Amino acid sequence: MSASTGAGVARLKKPSWKDPKLLVGILLVLASVVGVISLVGAADQTAEAYTAREPIAVGEKLTADKLNRVKVRLGDVEQHYLTPATGVAEGLVAAQRIGKDQLVPRGSLGQPDSQGRKPVAVTVEEALPAQAVAGSRVDVWVALPDDRSGFSQPSLLLPGAEIAQVTPGSTALGSARSTVVMVLVEDGQMPDLLGAQANKAKISVVWNPGGAGR
Repeated sequence: MSASTGAGVARLKKPSWKDPKLLVGILLVLASVVGVISLVGAADQTAEAYTAREPIAVGEKLTADKLNRVKVRLGDVEQHYLTPATGVAEGLVAAQRIGKDQLVPRGSLGQPDSQGRKPVAVTVEEALPAQAVAGSRVDVWVALPDDRSGFSQPSLLLPGAEIAQVTPGSTALGSARSTVVMVLVEDGQMPDLLGAQANKAKISVVWNPGGAGR
């Protein structure tokens, strides 16, 4: 056998499991497979949440038969929505309208009032005074949109409304963080407030140190 033939046989020699290049190649393939499996698993992480079976009006009592269970990807915001894992607490009522098939935000729910008032969620863009906390009183002012792409003169809608809860709201890119103020509203005042919200009125709250409506 010539020297060249011997060299060719050496080149065709079956690789050994101890060959470092082969081991590195196997490890790279395994790492790639594990990475793909992890990505697919992360993308498929769904959780059960509640949606409204039919529209739920402000002040309407929330019960399990008014809800559907759906699987959704909520990620880091899961704690802000009502889920089967946490259940439906007894006596909850809607503090803002919840549309059909809409996820149920925890911030849209509240407890009924002993005086017959109902909690309504009011979103405020301005910073609240430090005194505006649960149990304190505020005056709620509204300014309806006008025909000049602005707002009309503000008017006092709810004098001395009691705050039931204050919750930090969401923030949009380039805008200040809003605050959701849950105020207790009597039935006679409800149409005006809901009408203002439906018409995209600008709503402001002012601390009322007197502590009572007029």
